[in-house]
Amino acid sequence: MSITSQDTATLERKDWIAGLEKGLAIIEAFDADHPRLTATQAGKRCAMTRTAASRYLKTLVHMGYAGTDGKLFWLMPRILKLGHAYLESARLPRLVQPYLQRITNGTDEIAYLAILDGAETVYIARSSNHRYMTSGYLPGARIQAQVTAAGMAIMSAMEEPFISGWVQQHELRAFTPYTVADKSQLLSDLQQYRRQGWALSEQQLELNYRGIAVPLLDRNNTVHGAIGVTMPINNEDADHAIKRILPVLQDAVHVLRNLI
Repeated sequence: MSITSQDTATLERKDWIAGLEKGLAIIEAFDADHPRLTATQAGKRCAMTRTAASRYLKTLVHMGYAGTDGKLFWLMPRILKLGHAYLESARLPRLVQPYLQRITNGTDEIAYLAILDGAETVYIARSSNHRYMTSGYLPGARIQAQVTAAGMAIMSAMEEPFISGWVQQHELRAFTPYTVADKSQLLSDLQQYRRQGWALSEQQLELNYRGIAVPLLDRNNTVHGAIGVTMPINNEDADHAIKRILPVLQDAVHVLRNLI
């Protein structure tokens, strides 16, 4: 059975810690649109009272994960330890990293490992040469799935009920005039990517950028993520880019299939 990072095991009620759930919800209430929140605002975003939200926020401040001026709260750099702990301990990024470097060496492009988390593609490893050190996505970046080649590659390799359910449940936001925001078109594209075994994304998130990605499967055809590259589109046309990049990606996932 195919899975993604959003799959969770069934948890018995006696094992559920509600306080941990609420504390994590408070952390997740902060984002680019809400970098600073009052206790009241955080409570509304997490469906809890102002008093409860205030207690969680003050605990985060005490532990160094949040800062405050007495009214507003914000996350502190210490919060990065949570994500860094995953990148340091997870087997998949460490296993794939050498192959990302080989892809970069063979194509001179930025190479990524990404997974699917709900509506978003999450980049969990990358490799680039000195020319691209300050560009592209950093590990931990989260992008709406349908505008990334990696997200489309992962979804195209999933079982049909997952694909139709994902498309039905998620809003498709348009970022450029080329973004596929029509659900019927998205389903059609996913079917094509499923047939060919790889995905292409052009100018979906940013103008003049292209992504090519291949799903990362194990020997049981379980989906573990996708490996792909991003590049400017003004250097070559799509056909030339595909012929240059795709075989290198396919070679990598073929080897990794027996290692995951």
